[in-house]
Amino acid sequence: MKISMEQIKQLREETKAGVMDARQALVENDGDIKKAKEWLVKKGLDKAAKKADRETCEGLVESYIHHGGRVGAIVKLTCETDFVARTDEFKTLARELAMQVASMDPQTVDELLAQDYIRDTSKKVEDLIKETIAKVGENIKVEEIKRMGV
Repeated sequence: MKISMEQIKQLREETKAGVMDARQALVENDGDIKKAKEWLVKKGLDKAAKKADRETCEGLVESYIHHGGRVGAIVKLTCETDFVARTDEFKTLARELAMQVASMDPQTVDELLAQDYIRDTSKKVEDLIKETIAKVGENIKVEEIKRMGV
């Protein structure tokens, strides 16, 4: 099957995958965009597993205060380099995790990782992190969480 540049462009816009990855995903899935997206996610999760043992010594601390100021959360999120720590993808992940902690009140990092993601209950928080690992190409770890409320 011949894959068009339009198909590659559409898949890249929807997934932020590289040209070659998008093309390969479409070839492997006979041009089916939906299946190609699933293939890319699986490939990304495979990439994340390969990075799991890498040391994370950079990162940031992100806070989230819920409207009204009665509930707040702090998350310490680490990655391999300060370059990735400054990316929008990493900052967005940190913000989403802080919001998750404020909303769902996990008591441990492991409990947080096992929770359904509040914005998309079809995936776990751990899956959200793995997707970001695949995008940025570095290991990412949630080191600490804290929720406070009155």
